[in-house]
Amino acid sequence: MPRKKSKSRRRNTRRRSRKGRSLPWGRVLITLLVLLAGYVAFLDFQVYRKFEGHRWTLPARVYARPLELYTGLPLSATQFATELKALGYRFVSRPRRPGEVSRNAGRFQLISRAFDFWDGREASQPLRISFEGARVTRLQNDRSGADIALARLDPLEIGSIHTARQEDRILVRLDEVPATLVKALIAVEDRGFYQHWGISPRAVARAMWVNLRSGRVVQGGSTLTQQLVKNFFLSNRRSLWRKLNEAIMALLIERRYDKNEILEAYLNEVYLAQDGQRAIHGFGLGSRFLFQRPLDELTTAQMALLVGMVKGPSYYDPRRHPQRARERRNLVLQVMLDQGIIERAEYQKARNEALGLVTPEAGTSKTFPAFLDLVRRQLLRDYNEADLIGEGLRIFTTLDPQVQWALQKALDRRIKPLLEQQPELQGAGLVTHSSNGEVLALAGGRQAGYAGFNRALDIQRQIGSLIKPAIYLTALEQPQRYNLATLLDDSPLQYEQSGKLWSPQNYDQRYHGQVMLYQALAHSYNVASARLGLELGVPRVVDTLRRLGLEKPLNPYPSLFLGATDMSLLQVTRLYLGFASGGFQLPLRSIREVLDAAGKPLQRYDLSVRRVIDPAPAFLISTALQKVVAEGTARALTQRFPPSLGLAGKTGTTNDLRDSWFAGYDGDKLGVVWIGRDDNQPMGLTGARGAMQVWADLYSEAGATPQQLLKPETVTWHGVDAASGGLADTGCDDTVQLPFVEAGALPPPAPCAGQRLPDWLPGWLR
Repeated sequence: MPRKKSKSRRRNTRRRSRKGRSLPWGRVLITLLVLLAGYVAFLDFQVYRKFEGHRWTLPARVYARPLELYTGLPLSATQFATELKALGYRFVSRPRRPGEVSRNAGRFQLISRAFDFWDGREASQPLRISFEGARVTRLQNDRSGADIALARLDPLEIGSIHTARQEDRILVRLDEVPATLVKALIAVEDRGFYQHWGISPRAVARAMWVNLRSGRVVQGGSTLTQQLVKNFFLSNRRSLWRKLNEAIMALLIERRYDKNEILEAYLNEVYLAQDGQRAIHGFGLGSRFLFQRPLDELTTAQMALLVGMVKGPSYYDPRRHPQRARERRNLVLQVMLDQGIIERAEYQKARNEALGLVTPEAGTSKTFPAFLDLVRRQLLRDYNEADLIGEGLRIFTTLDPQVQWALQKALDRRIKPLLEQQPELQGAGLVTHSSNGEVLALAGGRQAGYAGFNRALDIQRQIGSLIKPAIYLTALEQPQRYNLATLLDDSPLQYEQSGKLWSPQNYDQRYHGQVMLYQALAHSYNVASARLGLELGVPRVVDTLRRLGLEKPLNPYPSLFLGATDMSLLQVTRLYLGFASGGFQLPLRSIREVLDAAGKPLQRYDLSVRRVIDPAPAFLISTALQKVVAEGTARALTQRFPPSLGLAGKTGTTNDLRDSWFAGYDGDKLGVVWIGRDDNQPMGLTGARGAMQVWADLYSEAGATPQQLLKPETVTWHGVDAASGGLADTGCDDTVQLPFVEAGALPPPAPCAGQRLPDWLPGWLR
């Protein structure tokens, strides 16, 4: 009996021992399950946070001014066609859909695109536009024939303000995507999309077999949901751990969201192309990037190309590998045919189509980085950086593509032939509207689309004779002492200050004796200008410059009268805008409206105007600047523009011909141009031979508007003897008509005045 008891005790001990040894494994299993559940919960939270919050940081989209059409608009048929091409309108024999246009010489028929502006939605409408010369002669509804007062086209998108990741996309809703494209995507990338729960066991098994045979991960069995997970949350590195995470998160997404939400997110997230440093995501932007048209205007072949690029955006890049892209597109078309998405006739037609990529015509770039730099700087005064790069703002600017293209062409045409001898030669320009300060065009370098150093905003160079109108304005604001006919002394001058002798010289190394005030400005005589400045005093001239908007520090020395101060194109533009506007200080504006992602206006950039020059002296200084063009240093412009335009402007040349400047205006816009070298070495061009030639090309291309100065009631015209500057009458043969302030001092009678015998005497007595 005792022996049996001992055996039973040993058996029980062994059972307890085995039971004790099995308990830790159970705990490990439970712990692993808890950790797995926690990890899955963590992944589920990541999915929820991404989908319920802001799924994407959206860059601000920036637009040029919309083209507003009306009868009488100064615009040529060629310019109109160029802008339509930039907007992605398709030239066809007969327009049937928005974004299509036909042309017969000077008559266009088109169907405009609908667009949401700051003041409401502009509906699509059929238009008929007729041109004669460089003007719109009639605007009609193309169906009814009724005349239309005003039609506004969708604006040109000129850029975006990106996130640090440089991702860009245009969000689209699922109902905005053509059904054909959606069906093609599912047929090519995931035929079981509407049946699986996020992963496809059959596709996974196929991929595992291929990977096992190769010994490494070479193929994935990813569904659209898994691809979305990879793009949203994971890296592109291929590993089993990443694939496991991908599968779990795909199941979680499918549990939380319906198929249409997942599909819409995929359509907006998928990577399709690279544009420099900007990554093109989503079919909405992909369509614009490749074809310059919205998704609903794509052909079947274009939709197939986009779907085909999903597999390998770089490998099937149609711009770098057109043959490879065509083969991939045709394979997608074959799948669409086999799946019954398209008919055979449509398949044959699409297969034979060209890739249909849109590239800008020469000189019609759609990227304007220098102008966008100005826009961004002005926006940062009112918005946080995070709002600009993440909230999907829509920014409507003042840029006029026609003027911008003309400026870029003009710079390229004049500078390019000189680069062989002077590779460092550069140029920049800025064009503004004279009456409201809107920036119409800005070039930061001689190359279109140049995104480096912005010379229009940041370069500081001596301005030479561009400063002289401020001196003459200071004098003309004292009508009891000075008028346009006041005689100035252009003889040798020596001025001593602080023990140093200053002796200015004229550019032609000659002296001209007694000259009228307007002549000294028109011919840019340095000595006469310096002597006038000394009479007025440096502080008064500095006060005038401050009143005209110049805020930078100025050295209070007489050399200031000849432009011995550095300014940027932006500062020169502010200075001359006071003359071009008729005496008003206008803030330079590059932005008209800002909307949030929902289309709600956030801020208006209203016009702020302050008069800084009284009407009479403003009229006199502009008249003098017209004389610069009519008979002075800018008289070469009269060979290209008729006198009736009344152009006004001023050349500027600095010491050793280091900088060439011209600032000029017509009845509508002010343009400032600079040419020089970045290393500030002499480049051999005067203001008239360099910058003024660019200005002339610019205004020839963009169009010059006649300028008729509004004469104040306090101003009257008088004839002046050209030889003496005295008041003339019928006895003086060589006279010039000049305006004078009535309350001011008039010149004395000219020696020739009253010397001619009366006209009633017989001819033999005269």
